[in-house]
Amino acid sequence: MTAPLNPPTPPHGRPGYDPWQLPEGAHPDHHPGTERDEPLGREIRRAALTGLAVVVLGLLLGFLWSRLAPHVPLVSDGEAVYLKDTEGEQAIGADGTFALLALGFGVVTGLAAFLVHRAGGIAMVCGLALGSLGGAAVAWQLGMALGPSGDVVGHARTAGQGVTFDAPLELGALGVLVAWPIAALLVHLALTALFGPREEPRAHHWQTYEG
Repeated sequence: MTAPLNPPTPPHGRPGYDPWQLPEGAHPDHHPGTERDEPLGREIRRAALTGLAVVVLGLLLGFLWSRLAPHVPLVSDGEAVYLKDTEGEQAIGADGTFALLALGFGVVTGLAAFLVHRAGGIAMVCGLALGSLGGAAVAWQLGMALGPSGDVVGHARTAGQGVTFDAPLELGALGVLVAWPIAALLVHLALTALFGPREEPRAHHWQTYEG
């Protein structure tokens, strides 16, 4: 009885092949695709800092709104205060100015958030959304504070009868507050979808043996 000089070749043509063996250099605790994964705490901190920075930008938006928004002219006859131009559209213009500025800020912050963290993630999206909404609220309150006095009666008495003065700066439609977060999220999500990192296909390190 003789034994073959060459032992039978294991499946797949590689001597000593083990279908469950990890590839060379791989760590037992390694999972494909985790190279780009960050610790959750770091991702949350980055999202929180991004949201805080966006809220601070609300100060700039409020300042610009108070300077660029058209003011509503009022006049007093000594007994009551009236709109000087009853057909004027200054009140609508104030809302429109805020909305346009907020949309511009949304585009800029959405782009900046993507550049800070290209991988995106739910934490970054939440930080951007909450920060944008907070920034819009800060801009709203600051713009009113920097605008004409909210004491219409006192302002009318100071101005005198028949003298035109400006009404307080206000938002007639509070829905414009969401213009900033909507624009920021749309820009960020679009950039992430177009230019964000792609997950590489995971290679299987085993194959079924077909006898």
